[in-house]
Amino acid sequence: MSRILLAEDDGLLRNITATFLTKNGLEVDVTDNGSEACHMVEKNHYDCIVLDIMMPGKDGRTVCKFVRSRYDVPVIFLTALGDEADIVEGYEIGADEYITKPFSTKILLLKINALINRYNGLMVKNGRISIDEIEIEPARRYVTVKGKEVKLAPKEYDLLICFIENKGIVLTRNQLLDSVWGEDYDGYDRAVDTHIKKLRAALGDAGCHIETVIKAGYIWKDTKSKILS
Repeated sequence: MSRILLAEDDGLLRNITATFLTKNGLEVDVTDNGSEACHMVEKNHYDCIVLDIMMPGKDGRTVCKFVRSRYDVPVIFLTALGDEADIVEGYEIGADEYITKPFSTKILLLKINALINRYNGLMVKNGRISIDEIEIEPARRYVTVKGKEVKLAPKEYDLLICFIENKGIVLTRNQLLDSVWGEDYDGYDRAVDTHIKKLRAALGDAGCHIETVIKAGYIWKDTKSKILS
């Protein structure tokens, strides 16, 4: 059973979220204080850490920096701070995911499980995911193709990671929408096609890994995935 830390100072939200995650197979430790969160991380092994930003003691950003300087564990920000500058800062200091409130507990669970699977199955000690000519540093959301940096918009990067985590599996548009845009998204489902077209273009020749499955969706195929330590 995977063990996570949920640091959230809103008692009601913390209890609801922890109860839902526990019912869905996770062992959940909770705290309402950033300083205590750091202490708990030092004492225990966690498979994922979920952080509010505005907490007493140390704030979530400080906790994230502390975790990143010492441990190889996925970090999710779960916060009401939804401005673009806040989101960019969150990723820059090392968050793997940034979820704004209000949020879906189902989507949070999916994100937690996906990150745990990615770290266990694809990453070793802040390693790089290497797929043929593509290399990814998830902690920095940094992508290169044949050694050259590729600039991806947030949704394009999230699609890339979603494909890699599910390589060899056909993903429908609805599955991609739920994973990348969130289940509450009520926009046009062809937005998936538009962003995949942009992702393929950004990846250049490496975009051929994303194959269209007629009347089904998309699939990622690769020939030699590996981990670089």
